[in-house]
Amino acid sequence: MTASLVSGATNFRDVGGLPAGDGRTREGVLYRSGNLVAVDDSGVRTLRQLGIRRVIDLRDDAEVAHAPSRLDDLAIDVQHEPLFLGSVASFFAKDVSLDDLYAAIVDDSAERVVAVVRGILGAQPALVHCTVGKDRTGVTVAIVLDAAGVDREAVIADYARTEQLLPAERNAAVLRAIHALHPRAVHAEALATRSPAPVMRTLLERLDREHGSPAGYLRAHGVTDDELRRLRELLIV
Repeated sequence: MTASLVSGATNFRDVGGLPAGDGRTREGVLYRSGNLVAVDDSGVRTLRQLGIRRVIDLRDDAEVAHAPSRLDDLAIDVQHEPLFLGSVASFFAKDVSLDDLYAAIVDDSAERVVAVVRGILGAQPALVHCTVGKDRTGVTVAIVLDAAGVDREAVIADYARTEQLLPAERNAAVLRAIHALHPRAVHAEALATRSPAPVMRTLLERLDREHGSPAGYLRAHGVTDDELRRLRELLIV
């Protein structure tokens, strides 16, 4: 997996090469990233070379309006599946923990998560992204990878890797802005900059308890066994 694959896009990477039993995830099928607002000319050329056919944008309308994706004339279908019920700002204002945020995603946005799975099945290569590529993207991609049969520890490690890919200058600027608005916030740094492995492990284990597995979670919300089989065939070689 290559960091900063697309120039100007934060946290852009291929999820290919992850261990999945006796196999591995295919390269060039599923990508993940933060927003695409700062993609430069070189980045647009790379997107064209990668042949991405579908972008699944998990941001809300305000985020999209504030930071529109730069896709130029690329022949890409954009699927909009906002995962948060409420704005990003509201989660900082409420000072929720990452555990509570991720619980809200799986509890309140299950239909959107299912739509992401179907979006990936419908056109590849596919790119799933949000603003930073950490939380909404992290949760959704982790569920997809686990349901496809990727080794659990590899799923968690892929999520945790985001923290290493966020520029220090970006983190400092974001934290200054958040602390100016919410000086007593306890969870601001984690919400803005962290992707701790134990948080994702806790979420996936919760889906194990409640649904048998992340695949069971998807099945409980309408994904068929045939769709899960196709997902495994698509992602695993």
